[in-house]
Amino acid sequence: MSMTAERRFSFGLQSYSGLYLWAMFIIVFGIWKPDLFLTSATLHSVASSQAVAAMLALGLLIPLTAGVYDLSAGAVTNVSTVLVVNLQTVHHVGMAPAILVAIAVSAGIGTVSGFIVVKLKVNSFVATLGMATVVAAIQTIISGGTQPFPPVSSAWTGFTQNTVLGFQIVVLYLIVLALIVWWVLDHTPVGRYLYAIGGSSEAARLTGISVGRWTWLSLIASATIAGVAGVFYASLSGPSLTFGPALLLPAFAAVFLGSTQLRPGRFNVWGTLLAVYVLATGVQGLEFVTGVQWLNDMFNGVALLAAVSFAVWRQGSKNRRRESTTSADPQAEQPSGGFADADVKQPVRS
Repeated sequence: MSMTAERRFSFGLQSYSGLYLWAMFIIVFGIWKPDLFLTSATLHSVASSQAVAAMLALGLLIPLTAGVYDLSAGAVTNVSTVLVVNLQTVHHVGMAPAILVAIAVSAGIGTVSGFIVVKLKVNSFVATLGMATVVAAIQTIISGGTQPFPPVSSAWTGFTQNTVLGFQIVVLYLIVLALIVWWVLDHTPVGRYLYAIGGSSEAARLTGISVGRWTWLSLIASATIAGVAGVFYASLSGPSLTFGPALLLPAFAAVFLGSTQLRPGRFNVWGTLLAVYVLATGVQGLEFVTGVQWLNDMFNGVALLAAVSFAVWRQGSKNRRRESTTSADPQAEQPSGGFADADVKQPVRS
């Protein structure tokens, strides 16, 4: 059978396996627990409860496209939550100024992380892990080690809990954020530069892209989105001193699993969102069936390991094919490192 025929009968499993898995979860748990699973309440609950985690995943996606990790994002989300609540309840700052201050502080943390990574040449994994510890200490200073009381205000709770078509409005915020990140990454030079840097930072530098600047900005964007997610969490679920770091693993799992979907081998917005809700649907169904609470961590950990392993295997396969093609035909066109040559032919030197 020819390669064309094989592709014709693959049913898109390489790119759309997440959709098949999602459909399987819905069918299996829908038959198993129809009175609990197949309800509008479950649909709305899963959609809204995962919105903040999905926002954090979108934030992490941006530096990952440039080959940079941001392990401080969970801590930034948490400190943003505590800060926006503390400003309103302890210092009696208005809701809008408190939100702006929390987001600005988050962006400032990203700026410091970027400085350490770009200017001091510290590995992003180490730098942001250390920054997460520093941010946790800042959170303790702000909160005094005690969980603050939530603001008593209908405007504050309605900020995320008002409904649109039956869904809490935080889901709409997620869709808007996803559209913005998708547009930037897929339809602007910024996105092309980030993917170019992630493909090969040295090749990107040789084409004239300011690698340091865009890497720094990607970390600022990640921290800023993490801060926004923290504000939304505070309004949606109330303040918490520990929730942020717990969201980090599911967010990374979603981003890496998402890189195997829709556009395999490439971190992408819609694959990430698909992964978030596939994982959440599986966890919710298993919790209905078993009633145990440890499934969330187990499910997300296994998903992260599987997604990263698959991504590494896939990249190794691509490299072996390229080496085989090059050795068979030395004049064969060299690959572009995961981004189109047209993307970087005329970069703007910054």
